Amino acid sequence: MRRIGWTKNASTALIAMALGAGIGSAAAEPLGLPPVPIPSDNPQTPEKIALGDKLFHDQRFSIDGTVSCATCHDGAKAFTDSPLKTSQGHNKLTGTRNAPTVLNAAYFTSMFWDGRSSSLEDQSQFPMVNPVEMGLTDHAPVLKIVREDPAYVEGFKKAFGKSGKDVSLEEVKKAIAAFERTVISGDSPFDRWYFGGDANAMSAQAKRGFDVFIGQGRCVSCHVVEQTQALFTDNKFHNIGVGINRIQSDIPKLAGEFLKAKSAGADVDKAVLADPKTSDLGRFAVTNAFDEIGGFKTSTLRNIALTAPYMHDGSLKTLKDVVKHYNEGGKSPGDPFPVNPYLSGGIRPLDLTDRQIDDLVSFLEALTSPSIAAAQKK
Repeated sequence: MRRIGWTKNASTALIAMALGAGIGSAAAEPLGLPPVPIPSDNPQTPEKIALGDKLFHDQRFSIDGTVSCATCHDGAKAFTDSPLKTSQGHNKLTGTRNAPTVLNAAYFTSMFWDGRSSSLEDQSQFPMVNPVEMGLTDHAPVLKIVREDPAYVEGFKKAFGKSGKDVSLEEVKKAIAAFERTVISGDSPFDRWYFGGDANAMSAQAKRGFDVFIGQGRCVSCHVVEQTQALFTDNKFHNIGVGINRIQSDIPKLAGEFLKAKSAGADVDKAVLADPKTSDLGRFAVTNAFDEIGGFKTSTLRNIALTAPYMHDGSLKTLKDVVKHYNEGGKSPGDPFPVNPYLSGGIRPLDLTDRQIDDLVSFLEALTSPSIAAAQKK
């Protein structure tokens, strides 16, 4: 049974908490997180956040009226579309990538698995016009709705002091991003133990798992934990052997063909969601740098237990599968393909015991925020 909509209950409560504590102030951030970065040209206001919440959940911005941002980033599923392996757009079309959570995306320095977008504002415009996501050919239908719908007319006037044709896509993007910057979560058992000093907040097994995380597992090299905060990401891109292992023999030809198509004007956003092999090129599709072939952004580990399946292609079903993949040095057990030659230098076999693997999984489960767990579908 699903809880009554995230929009009317959980997201409203989340926004109210953020506003009540003072947007952008350290007091507004849950335990374990730093202040949310707010761009100078898009300050947070209650009116803008409420407008962004409405835009985020509006299915009319898709070609068949069935898909919104919240379709793939559902607050009742930790802002993903779990348990789908890869996301479904309009008319049930399937792309090539697993929907990452929007939770704590405010702390990312680039968006999408391959970092092809520089900000939350920039990112918000692309799904609407992607052929396998929301399917519009351009943003004109979106602008028509927000300029004519009475609720939006009032909302944009309150948030931006604009109406009619003065409302542009820039205001739409800024409002959505403002809402997304309120979707943050910390205060997990780990946070209460590590940052809050509560010795009983985390189990003994999870504590052993943290020792593995920072020690033999070397997870902390990319999933960063600092003295007073933990984003669990380095905001960088790494080839860890997912997807790219199976296409490595095709890479010379595939990379050459992609670069040729890109120079002729191919849209990267559309290309990577249309073809699995192109998708597996990762960061290379954005930078054209051969040392970034198969590289994908380090995802945050917060609430990771709620967002299965994992990796950019959703190919690993469980957290234990993920840990085993790293334990094998970038090759999942039973995978018939060898490790690819472009593998990031820090990826090598870990030689973890079965107990250490279970302990590490227990630690990852301790990164779940109670407020997010409580909002999940029953």
